[in-house]
Amino acid sequence: QVQLVESGGRLVQAGDSLRLSCAASGGGFRNYIMGWFRQAPGKEREFVAAITWDGVNAYYEDSAEGRFTMSRDNGKNTVSLQMNSLQPEDTAVYYCAADRTSLYVSKRAYDYDVWGQGTQVTVSS
Repeated sequence: QVQLVESGGRLVQAGDSLRLSCAASGGGFRNYIMGWFRQAPGKEREFVAAITWDGVNAYYEDSAEGRFTMSRDNGKNTVSLQMNSLQPEDTAVYYCAADRTSLYVSKRAYDYDVWGQGTQVTVSS
């Protein structure tokens, strides 16, 4: 059973950068599509970014495009989310997720069947 553990979230100032990491254990990681989602207080969980199993293609939510970069290292069983030019509206709990069954990248949370516990990112103005 794969398990995901996120790290790297903290309090930053608007305009700062932050790198989130997600470590996977349990095997099979290199076969999975991986995604990052976030959930702000009182809001639904929303898609941020996703990456194909081989790391060749990454997809982003509109507000993340050009500011965030998702990458993966299949040798280390990790995915990362580099976030630049952070804004207060980026404040949320960020979740790493694995889609173990889809052939194509999905932006829908319900297609991801394994989730980490989340890491809090707070951006002050």
